[in-house]
Amino acid sequence: MEKKLNKNRVLLGLSGGVDSTAAALLLQEKGYSVSGYYFDVTGNNTEGRREAEALAGQLGIELICEDVSPEFSAKIIDDFCRAYCSGRTPNPCVICNPLVKFAKLLETAERTGAYYIATGHYSRLTRDEKSGLYYITRAANLKKDQSYMLYRLGQDVLSRLLLPLGDFKSKDDIRLLVGQKGLPNAEKKDSQEICFLAEGQDHAGFIRARGYASPAGSFVDKNGDVLGRHEGLINYTVGQRKGLGIALGAPVYVTALNSEKNEVVLGQNEDLFTKKVLCKDYCFTCSKPQALEGRRVTAKIRYLAQPAAGTLHFDGELAYVSFDEAQRAPAPGQSLVIYEGDRVLGGGFIV
Repeated sequence: MEKKLNKNRVLLGLSGGVDSTAAALLLQEKGYSVSGYYFDVTGNNTEGRREAEALAGQLGIELICEDVSPEFSAKIIDDFCRAYCSGRTPNPCVICNPLVKFAKLLETAERTGAYYIATGHYSRLTRDEKSGLYYITRAANLKKDQSYMLYRLGQDVLSRLLLPLGDFKSKDDIRLLVGQKGLPNAEKKDSQEICFLAEGQDHAGFIRARGYASPAGSFVDKNGDVLGRHEGLINYTVGQRKGLGIALGAPVYVTALNSEKNEVVLGQNEDLFTKKVLCKDYCFTCSKPQALEGRRVTAKIRYLAQPAAGTLHFDGELAYVSFDEAQRAPAPGQSLVIYEGDRVLGGGFIV
C-alpha cells in the first residue's frame, strides 16, 4: 500500500552550516514540521555528523543520518577523476545534485512520509501557469545565486522542492536571523566548493591518490609544434596561465587539452575567445527543447561568470549558444547554463 505523504512535513538537507540552519528556522516559522537529513559523502565525517546532530537538537527536530559514500564515490568522485584525466574540467556539484543529493532527499522523504524536501541553496522556484512546469529561477541575492548548480533537476524534484533562502538579498540577513535565535553557527564560514577535498588539498594529488594515472606529455602550440613537457592533464584547465612550469618569454595560456595525444595546447589570450559554445547531454525543463530554436537567451559558461546575451540553437545531439560577444575560455566539462530572464531553461556539458 502506498504511503500517504504529509504536505505539512518537510525533509531538509541539514549540514550544520548557517544556510541550512536558516532554512530550518524559516520553514518552522511557516508552520512546517521539519526533519533534518544529513548525508556523509566520505563515510567517516564524524565531525560533520556531530555538528548536524547538535544543531538538530538545538532546533528541536529529528535528524536522519546516512552514509552515502559508496554511491557518491562511484557516481561523483570517480567521474571527477576520469574527467580530469581526459582533459575536462568537471563541476561535481552539478552532477551530484540530481544523482545523489536530491535523489536521496526525495527517496528518504518518500520513506518517512514527508511531501516536501528543502535545502539551503540560494535559488528560487517559479511555476509556469500555462504549462504547469516548475523552473529554477535566480535568487534575489545574485552574488550568492546557485541556480547554475541546479539546472539538471527534474520535475519530480522541483514540484516538491522548497528553497527558503531564495528571496533573501543579503547573507548578512541570514546570519542575523540565525544569530537572533542564539544559535552558535551564525558566523560559521561558508563551506568550500568541493566537499570531498580536504581543506588546502589540490585536486591533482587527490586524483593520483585514488589510483588514477595522468602521465606526462608535451606542451604544443596550435600548429602542433612541441614547446616542452607537461606533468599530466589533470594539472591543467583551459584558460590557465599560472603554474604551467614553462617559460617562453611571453605570457601563454592553456587553450585546449588533447587527451588522445596527451597534449596541452598553449596560445595567446586572444586564442581563448569564442562566440559559439557547444554542449552535450543537455537537459531542458520543457519537454521539446528544439521548440526553443532561435530563442534569444542569456547563458553562463561557468558558475562565477556573468550571464551573457546570445541565441540558442540545436544541432543533433548538441545545443549551442551563439553569443553576441565572444566568451573567454569555455572549458570542456563545465556547464553551459541557459536563462530566459531569471528563469533557467536548461543547459548541458561544454564540449
